[in-house]
Amino acid sequence: MAGLNSVVLIGNLTRDPELRYTPSGVPVCTLRLAVSRNFPNQQGEVEADYFNVIVWRNQAEKCAEYLTKGRQVAVTGRLQSRSWEGADGQKRSTIEIVADRVVFLGRRDRADDMVADLTEVSLSEDSDLDADLEPRVEDEVVF
Repeated sequence: MAGLNSVVLIGNLTRDPELRYTPSGVPVCTLRLAVSRNFPNQQGEVEADYFNVIVWRNQAEKCAEYLTKGRQVAVTGRLQSRSWEGADGQKRSTIEIVADRVVFLGRRDRADDMVADLTEVSLSEDSDLDADLEPRVEDEVVF
């Protein structure tokens, strides 16, 4: 029987992206995403869930270059669980999202004037990484 492991999230970054490189030089970026729930709790407050998102290769470098804390993004990807032994000898585990696609949403900062309001970065195994990065600009209506 086939399984399905698919995640779609829209939320805001809680901190600036963290870009690192593997020993073989592959870029990997970690995003921390807050996603508001669609309903208030018993006190009438809207709560949020927090997720770690892992982004690889060219897409990771573009996220680190253009995203900042507070920016809204849409992420599609899959859940991944992993475990390790901490420095204290305790076994630890986590579940995180491995992004297949990150879409930059919302308004850009003044410092990002060269970036489109909506930039889409898509990554697939069969495609040319640089060809997948084409900014899309949404027309602005000024009143």
